[in-house]
Amino acid sequence: MEDMITATSAPLANSDFNHTIVQRGVDLADLACLPISTGWFGKVEEKRRVIKVQCYSSKDTINFYMRPIEGLTVLLDLDTQQVIEIIDEGKSIPIPKAANTNYRFSRIKKNTQKTNLLKPISIEQPNGPSFTIENNHLVKWANWEFHLKPDPRAGVIISRAMVQDPDTGKMRNVMYKGFTSELFVPYMDPSDAWYFKTYMDAGEYGFGLQAMPLDPLNDCPGNAYYMDGVFVAADGTPYVRSKMICVFERYAGDIGWRHAECPITGLPIREVRPKVTLVVRMAASVSNYDNIVDWEFQTDGLIRPKVGLSGILMVKGSPYVNMNQVNQNEYLYGTLLSENIIGVIHDHYVTFHLDMDIDGPSNNSFMKVNLQKEMTSPGESPRRSYLKAVRNVAKTEKDAQIKLKLYDPSEFHVINSNKKSRVGNPVGYKVVPGGTAASLLDYDDPPQKRAAFTNNQIWVTPYNESEQWAAGLFVYQSQGDDTLAVWSDRDRAIENIDIVLWYTLGFHHIPCQEDFPIMPTVSSRFEIKPVNFFESNPILNIPPNSPKDLPICKAAASA
Repeated sequence: MEDMITATSAPLANSDFNHTIVQRGVDLADLACLPISTGWFGKVEEKRRVIKVQCYSSKDTINFYMRPIEGLTVLLDLDTQQVIEIIDEGKSIPIPKAANTNYRFSRIKKNTQKTNLLKPISIEQPNGPSFTIENNHLVKWANWEFHLKPDPRAGVIISRAMVQDPDTGKMRNVMYKGFTSELFVPYMDPSDAWYFKTYMDAGEYGFGLQAMPLDPLNDCPGNAYYMDGVFVAADGTPYVRSKMICVFERYAGDIGWRHAECPITGLPIREVRPKVTLVVRMAASVSNYDNIVDWEFQTDGLIRPKVGLSGILMVKGSPYVNMNQVNQNEYLYGTLLSENIIGVIHDHYVTFHLDMDIDGPSNNSFMKVNLQKEMTSPGESPRRSYLKAVRNVAKTEKDAQIKLKLYDPSEFHVINSNKKSRVGNPVGYKVVPGGTAASLLDYDDPPQKRAAFTNNQIWVTPYNESEQWAAGLFVYQSQGDDTLAVWSDRDRAIENIDIVLWYTLGFHHIPCQEDFPIMPTVSSRFEIKPVNFFESNPILNIPPNSPKDLPICKAAASA
């Protein structure tokens, strides 16, 4: 981080750079520059620590991201802080105007039509929250217990997650450690000013280092508990990232389970239970983009990791103000969002490291449950076809390299074959996929070599202490020789041992005008769900809500 901060001002020591900026009609006082991780694109970049810097004009707006100085790229030596090369190929492209780029409520034009104001919403907990946090890190809520830790690279680490068995009262292991291992964001413009924008947010920037203080009542509800992150700078000086994580209970009117008997039975039964969940949240602002990560726990034993994307698009300056100016054969690499502004197409991949620990660490296996179409025999049934569940336990890593396919449906279980339910099923948890966008880049493309962990949506590896970061321990300028894909291709045994499951959430993003000047949150999630882990529905004993348990709110008398 210290390197990157110094890189923002280093170009100003170069007279050629300053002259170029002035020629573009930008006042040096309005200049905003950002370092962009360069990835790895060949031998010419080896044996030196380099970074690329691009700049914007902040004149008349706080949202300088929407005012790029297009085509201007500075290659900087991080050790000497000297400019190695200045590439300036966009002199004919105007800097977009500042109109309509501000997103702060206090600065929105008064003549802009505002949405009817929502009345305040708040969750009341008259007896206080149902969770406790012991020793600053041990979270206990309902039937869950887990350790919570802020981390400079991963952001949030959930470890030693255990759930209480409703029949025995014992705490049972579910997951030893879970965290966001890497985030890969490649942009789909191969031009000189864009081809290298293939970010690794955790390994190159530090996902936790970019976590901003959460805003009470907006980032998190009023009943939230906040946790600080304590990190060290490059020189060893400790510092505090205040309000980095929040923990809160959520009730959004969802239903935990229900059943009402239909009139045919004559039974006047209606049983419904509310779904209250516990959420652990952080938000990392990696330059322009804001990444929101939730870990949500349900009383039925389910864990739901969720990623939300918001913030500001990375945009490209353009000579066009309307699509009618664009030649039919010209490809823009994105969408014209506003006058002189193109939102470049890009992807987001978030890979989770899930060190599963189903009733013990040393006896877990990965089982693929494939749904196959079976045809009935002639005369067997009026039905011609049905679905059959075929179970296969993966022997080695390559058996567990999974590309999700709509017309090859499967379930993906982590089981403990040495622990059986009362009726003889192996206890387990399954990954329920979501956010299933897959990378379409060529496997030999340099950024995809580094991000080969996105070649599959699911991987399973034997536990190895040195294999926690999907893009490798050292990501900056890596050549992809220490990634999850490399480890998995060793094809080690994964049956009945301590295993790690990896899942990648994927987003394809074709920008649209609604994403300008700041984008509404887009989110996706997957689930880690018990399967034959409990003897029956584990939340049958959850009581329904009753009006007598809730506060009665009355309007205050007018003054």
